[in-house]
Amino acid sequence: MAKQTTSTNRIKFLAYIVLIILVNIAGMTLFARLDLTENKMYSLSDVSKTVVKTLSEPLTIHVFFTKNLPAPHNSTERYLHDLLEEYAIYASSNFNYRFYDVNPNGAGSGAGAEETQRLAETYGINPVQIQAIENDEIKFQRAYMGLVIVHGDLVEKIPAITMTDGLEYKLTTAMQKLNNKISALLRVKDKIQVRLIQSSSLDQIAPYMGLKDLPRLPSEVESLVKKLNGRMYDRLVFERVDPSVDPGLNSEIETQHIMSLKWPELDSGKVAAGTGAIGILIRHSDKTISIPLLQVIQIPIIGTQYQLSELSAIETAINDQVEAMIDINEDIGYLADHGTPGLYGPSPMAPMPRQSPDSLETFRSLAEKNYTVREVKLKDGVIPDSFNALVIAGPKEPFSDYALFQIDQYLMKGKNLAIFYDTIQESAAPMQGMFQQPTGQYVPVNTGLEKLLEHYGATVQPSIVMDENCFKQQVSQQMGGGERSLYFAPMIKNENISKDFPFMKGIRGLVAYKISPVTVDAEKIKANGLQSSVLFRSSEKSWEMRDHINLNPMMISPPSPGSDKASRNLAMMISGEFPSYFAGKPIPEKPIEQKDDKTDDTDESPTDSDQTTKAPETDNQPVTKPEIDLSQIKGDKKIIEKGRPGKIILVGSSEMLKDIILDEEGRSPNAVWVMNVLDYLNNRENTAVMRSKEQRLNPLTDAGPMVKTAIKVFNTIGLSILVILSGLVVYFRRSARKRKIQAMFA
Repeated sequence: MAKQTTSTNRIKFLAYIVLIILVNIAGMTLFARLDLTENKMYSLSDVSKTVVKTLSEPLTIHVFFTKNLPAPHNSTERYLHDLLEEYAIYASSNFNYRFYDVNPNGAGSGAGAEETQRLAETYGINPVQIQAIENDEIKFQRAYMGLVIVHGDLVEKIPAITMTDGLEYKLTTAMQKLNNKISALLRVKDKIQVRLIQSSSLDQIAPYMGLKDLPRLPSEVESLVKKLNGRMYDRLVFERVDPSVDPGLNSEIETQHIMSLKWPELDSGKVAAGTGAIGILIRHSDKTISIPLLQVIQIPIIGTQYQLSELSAIETAINDQVEAMIDINEDIGYLADHGTPGLYGPSPMAPMPRQSPDSLETFRSLAEKNYTVREVKLKDGVIPDSFNALVIAGPKEPFSDYALFQIDQYLMKGKNLAIFYDTIQESAAPMQGMFQQPTGQYVPVNTGLEKLLEHYGATVQPSIVMDENCFKQQVSQQMGGGERSLYFAPMIKNENISKDFPFMKGIRGLVAYKISPVTVDAEKIKANGLQSSVLFRSSEKSWEMRDHINLNPMMISPPSPGSDKASRNLAMMISGEFPSYFAGKPIPEKPIEQKDDKTDDTDESPTDSDQTTKAPETDNQPVTKPEIDLSQIKGDKKIIEKGRPGKIILVGSSEMLKDIILDEEGRSPNAVWVMNVLDYLNNRENTAVMRSKEQRLNPLTDAGPMVKTAIKVFNTIGLSILVILSGLVVYFRRSARKRKIQAMFA
């Protein structure tokens, strides 16, 4: 019997070993993960799965990462491993990735360490400096933490991966960009011209400017363009021109803002007085983009210094400008007239400061990562149908009926509008700085766009929302220190942000600024067959400042408790089949632009000269050509009275798009929300969900005074009572068990 039991145990043991081996083999081929995070932060988004599934050409990701890095960078490498592994699971056979251990000091874990380091530098991946704590000391070390994506002949790089935030978004959008770029390059028929403009006269003053390498620049740029040409399917052509030889280039140099230098006689006549120009022009079709090559740096005491751009920076600039020129991204429109802020800020040649409080450069930079921003000028023509969304930000000039007709009919075609509207404007220029403190008075803005919005059922009120839950500004010690409440900058909390739409679910906090409330006419919305939704609102401690508006923080104080404090809607979305404002009305005529040229004060009537066009007189008789009455020619253009399904997102402030609110990296909640709005209006909601799911901002819900008091009491007294009660329960259970045992053996 004992031998049989031993034999049975051995069989069971072997069976368990075989089962464990089979489970491990199955685990190598089968994959399953359980992501319990609210936003599925550690799971691939649907758009990422689609991108890697639909790769038409081989795509390889080369990761250059130094091993055994200190925390938290070691977890970054582990996360990147897991992320690429999950990409590979859902990808087709065209997706591959490889990790390289690169030591910045030259030593490595293999014989090919030096070759690996040279490979990283070839792709433009250079070591970065990170901070490490060893033996209670802060030390700095260099490490490789980058990757490159090679798709066909194209290369896209992420030079530094110092954190995991937004890593999936960066990888997926980079792969989409490469795929779009290949398609765009294959569509290009004419060559893209890369023209180097460099005067030979600059060679004689280059040593005096500290630019000894300037004479070699043409050959280096030519080699650089040849290398890029191999990656761009032979679509580039290089040309070097010398303005010193061809003076006819001077007009082009001035038009394209190529840097020009002028110098007097130098070094006792060894260098003759002269002029020169240097820069790169990229030209294709009717588009021309300039790239500066020489930087002028003003250093105190030392004076003016000249610095030539590095070859890597020139390569990146040419690559980026070619991408912008061939339109690898989807288009999005921006209204660039009627007093809206400029996308490009002030001119670098202007005497005013480079940064402006009304600048939208950060918005443009963020949008151009995924879109090609097209400026639309209603005074010049109609709105093109080539994009799905038009952004209207803070217009200040009146719209004619013709301009409103263009916006109305664009919406009727099933397109979308993102309107960031200001109902008031400051009569005096605001101060510079983060959350500038305006001191001027505000006046109403009436552009005519209000009647269009009111017809659709929405109104932006002519007031500014104040909120006790607002941004707190740190006051300098010279001003007394402490915090100052900027009531005109409400902090939008998570409970006041709608979660009805996927692109809004990852947004848990926003900062509004000089924003007006948005209201809707529920009856008109219902009568028009539309739907309205609140995107975010202020807190219950908010009120409105209207009529005499003064946003000086020193002059603002919360109203009395019995005043009209309530939550205000700050951003709304209206969707559905919009009815046209011009239904049943004649098509508006385009206004005739008034010319600035003054006519001479003569006796000849301009009206008479406009009525007829005279041909040259002959000796026999004058011949008069009668004017053709063009009004007799009728067109068949019709008004679209009922539109296809479209959307309007209406926000009561254009400040939400300005540089003082958005960060350049696009990681703040405000920047993520703005980009999500663009994606949603361009039918790319999956991309918006992917971007916002890794938002780290997760504020706690505010609790009332009674709840806070109860939590404090529980933490101080309740836990002690709970421990005592648990001890009593254990004591009585043990006593009962003891009595039961005694009763069994009595």
